[in-house]
Amino acid sequence: MSNIILCVNIDHIATLRQARGGAEPNVIEGAKICEENGAGGITIHLREDRRHIQDKDVLALKEIVKGKYNLEMALSDDVIEIAKKVKPDQITLVPEKREELTTEGGLDVEQNFHNIKKLINIFHDNGVIVSLFIEPDKRIVELSKETGADFIEIHTGAYCDAVEPDMLKKEIDRIYEAANYGLELGIRINAGHGLNYLNINPVLKTKGLEELNIGHSIISRSIFVGLAEAVREMIRLINDNQ
Repeated sequence: MSNIILCVNIDHIATLRQARGGAEPNVIEGAKICEENGAGGITIHLREDRRHIQDKDVLALKEIVKGKYNLEMALSDDVIEIAKKVKPDQITLVPEKREELTTEGGLDVEQNFHNIKKLINIFHDNGVIVSLFIEPDKRIVELSKETGADFIEIHTGAYCDAVEPDMLKKEIDRIYEAANYGLELGIRINAGHGLNYLNINPVLKTKGLEELNIGHSIISRSIFVGLAEAVREMIRLINDNQ
């Protein structure tokens, strides 16, 4: 099994900064600390409402991220233009609603199929790989492959929200089945959303898993132990249990 890399989502460093509208905490410093302590890359989500990450952050991070630079984004014209200018290593297409607290559910690949396929071709022409953030559903996996996407990022939110043992098993099995089917079709596998230090272990058993995108739990943990240690703790869990 190849090593699973951790891409730390640093959106909520920016959330804290935006609460006061100043310069602290500094997202660039945060990204550097994450990578210095073992993160394989940095993930950010440039939302249409700019509630946390700002355009200037996207540009500045391009200059300092040493691992994978993953930009999450919706099918929004202004964000697409920024992404085309910056050319991150990877874009991850996600759904977005202004009233949501965080991303709810996976991308509607069927409804947006032609727009997604067109956009993937544009980014491929610019040397950028594309991942689609989707529900663990075989039909959506198949459609994702047909768009030409390089990766699917399996939305782990339903698994993370499950409490009862039967529901936990059902949701982790859905993740495994979606990943297995993706591998059969020849699409690569990432995962993320809602993962923390207590629920991550079963997800690490997902066949073919290459990358985890985790943010909120790491930034939350960093309040108590510091960002460097919070990242190291998560990486130890990943390395010890995959």
